[in-house]
Amino acid sequence: MVNIGLIGCGYWGPNLLRNFMDCQDATVSMVAELDPERIEYIQQKYPGIKTTRDYHDLFGDAVDAVVIATQPATHFAFAKEALEHDKHVLVEKPLAKSILEAEELVRIARQRDLKLMVGHTFEYNEAVRELKRQIQQGTVGKPYYLYSQRLNFGIVRKDVNALWNLAPHDVSILIHLLETMPEAVSCRGYDFIQPGIDDVIFMVLHFPNNIIAHVQVSWLDPSKVRKMTVVGSDKMIIYNDMDDHKIQIYDKGIKVQNMDESLGPYDDFGKYQLIKQAGDVSFPKIDFKEPLKAECDDFVNSIVNDTQPLANGENGLRVVRVLQTAQASMNLNGVTLDVRKGSPEPKRPTMATQF
Repeated sequence: MVNIGLIGCGYWGPNLLRNFMDCQDATVSMVAELDPERIEYIQQKYPGIKTTRDYHDLFGDAVDAVVIATQPATHFAFAKEALEHDKHVLVEKPLAKSILEAEELVRIARQRDLKLMVGHTFEYNEAVRELKRQIQQGTVGKPYYLYSQRLNFGIVRKDVNALWNLAPHDVSILIHLLETMPEAVSCRGYDFIQPGIDDVIFMVLHFPNNIIAHVQVSWLDPSKVRKMTVVGSDKMIIYNDMDDHKIQIYDKGIKVQNMDESLGPYDDFGKYQLIKQAGDVSFPKIDFKEPLKAECDDFVNSIVNDTQPLANGENGLRVVRVLQTAQASMNLNGVTLDVRKGSPEPKRPTMATQF
């Protein structure tokens, strides 16, 4: 059995706690939490789990792996300390708040032969996996562009902007679908509620092969939206996480056809025509499973069988690289920046929560 220690049982921690308690090869033996009400919740619901106000208690021999569900500013420090105590680590997204921090965590995990994983839950979503299968088997033809919306009238964060809070999911999904890193990014943010903390983000990612992706995230929207659209030369696909039909394939596309191939390449309007097609809509059957359970199972399995989890440290580093470049673009009023060249390192934040 893999003995899990959990740091933080606030907003997302209870979901992680529930799923790890359901894992066949794992159990949660200890939870570190400061809030007395959350401690009382754990003790009542899971009386067999030890609780502590000092997270250092999780670094003893009774714990094999540490799961971190705290504020983003604390992720690096908690994860680094856990790794240095030879604990496998699953940390909620984002992995860290800078490229240098993420690289350091990956390096420590590699040197100590430990599993490092980040909570990119949507990569374990069966609808996202179906969308990837459709793209890989050529259903859409040549992908032209993708756009995603992650909107909600939800929790307004004080410690992190919407880019670092919401966009990690969309960035991880896009890299997962296209199996490549974006080459450049431009990003703009707007702070309507709290000065300096952007509530709404508009980001454009430039991928190889002239594929463009647009990402909009906001916690200041009237309705909850979790939607991604893929537009290709042959067909178009909508992934809507809020719909019963989570994958919708539209037999629509526009192609360029040479009217007379003997005339050579079409270099004027008279030599070609645009062929538009519009057919049926299909809904692939998806055997949906809770993505977070699949994520937790993957983490435990990677420890038991010494495999690499899907959302491993390198995966988390790639997302942080995009986010840091996007933040730098925001600071420059939307200037397009090369992701491959990196961007100025932000100041390392202080620990927002003390245990």
